[in-house]
Amino acid sequence: MSNPVPLLAARGLTKAHGRTPALRGASVELRPGEILAVTGASGSGKSTLLHCLAGIVRPDEGSVTYGGERLEELSEKRLSELRRTEFGVVFQFGQLIPELTALDNVALPLMLGGAARAEARARAAEWLERFGVRGQEGLRPGEMSGGQAQRAALARALVTGPKVVFADEPTGALDSLASEQVMTALTHTARESGTAVLLITHDAQTAAYADREVQLRDGAVVPLGVSA
Repeated sequence: MSNPVPLLAARGLTKAHGRTPALRGASVELRPGEILAVTGASGSGKSTLLHCLAGIVRPDEGSVTYGGERLEELSEKRLSELRRTEFGVVFQFGQLIPELTALDNVALPLMLGGAARAEARARAAEWLERFGVRGQEGLRPGEMSGGQAQRAALARALVTGPKVVFADEPTGALDSLASEQVMTALTHTARESGTAVLLITHDAQTAAYADREVQLRDGAVVPLGVSA
């Protein structure tokens, strides 16, 4: 089977934080509908790579191409639009808004996109049920378990029907049972909807859910099993 055209492709990314290099010529491709795990030691630049790929930060050198557009050349307005409509992002601690209920956290991206509040909340309720958080809609993040809150964060990331979900250590703050529940929900839903997932993790069990795994080493991406 021939490889499809990459949905997202990074070429030769370099990025430094002050005088400390995080990426040194990193290149990676994500294919449509693929779940790709990027692994590596703590401090290897995994989160920096994700932030560049999601258009959250701009690389010092190199390019990120998505759907024919080079992200580093886009305006902040266009990048914000992509993150609101075609990209979903999940962080290690979910980063739900603490003052809002789970239902309103998930509905928020839809309302920001122009959906009516009633419609947004109805769709949010469907996604919370899909992620196994039924009955928790009225709880605020601080009233939920870590696993429940993270599944609500996944629902928020997927509710807009994005083409790519960027998941940065989504199980890093969870115990093994909650981690399994979160990854099962994420991979099942992504495959069902055809969403591509870029998964950043240092955990081998989490990476095992992916279709393919690459490693970030010394700021560059290498295929799994390639020695330095």
